[in-house]
Amino acid sequence: MSAITRTELDGIKKISSGKVRELFDHNDSLLFVATDRISAFDVILSSGIPGKGKLLTQISKFWFDKLFPITLSDGTQVNHHLIESDVEKMQLPAQSVDSLRDRTLQVKKCEIVKIEAIVRGYITGSAWSEYKKSGTVNGQAIREGMSESEKFDEPLFTPSTKADMGEHDENISVEEYKKRVPEPLASQIQEAAIKIYKLASEYAATKGIIIADTKLEFGIDSDKNLVVVDEILTPDSSRFWPVDGYTVGKSVDSFDKQFVRDWLKSVGFDKNNPVGPVIPDDIIVKTAEKYNQGYNLLTN
Repeated sequence: MSAITRTELDGIKKISSGKVRELFDHNDSLLFVATDRISAFDVILSSGIPGKGKLLTQISKFWFDKLFPITLSDGTQVNHHLIESDVEKMQLPAQSVDSLRDRTLQVKKCEIVKIEAIVRGYITGSAWSEYKKSGTVNGQAIREGMSESEKFDEPLFTPSTKADMGEHDENISVEEYKKRVPEPLASQIQEAAIKIYKLASEYAATKGIIIADTKLEFGIDSDKNLVVVDEILTPDSSRFWPVDGYTVGKSVDSFDKQFVRDWLKSVGFDKNNPVGPVIPDDIIVKTAEKYNQGYNLLTN
């Protein structure tokens, strides 16, 4: 199976092409097509991971079906942007249906809130690096004596900016977040993100998976409802750890592209280089296996 790294649809306008997804304008809605592209350190790499786009799409659909709608403490109902996942019902060019199957979602057009809503349940990655230096995470004071990969007492909301293509997201404090997003929307997004993380984590634990952290995006639909947009709780937007591989005090291997990140570090890849190198076949195979393993554990 070869990787699909680019999609064109006859008669359907492409609006944008992101790190993984391509966005098309279609019948007063949008088509989200997940390619097999892979990015690391905000750089799109030359190679793709065969089948990755399908897995990401099916994981998002799984969570959309399982978690929503959710109700917030003020009575607000939060739903998702998904309209249709069956390509046979999307009125697509006949010659494109097979290539789009299982990797395409038809979604609502929404006004996007330009914030990444990140929730962290465990201290790892950039949060661990910051904590070692200053005892804080996104500027929030954290109790002393934590070890790498340890669970926080309560999940932390650590927002970041949502950068344009080619730029880097920047972590911001909750205080700065509330300056950028008006109330009550700011509090609703924060509560929704934490609630989604908790619900998903409880389920994943029954499947032998720890969700260490996740990144969510929100929008406002045409009826002024708050909705979750883009992907949700996938290995690209979250750290999924195997319960049986988890130990406090050391880093944990994830069901994601960590093989690719580690390889890039080993070859001295310059994060500021906009051109990604070709990934060796063995790294592609190992990465594909990790994505498949996470998907099968989660959904079976």
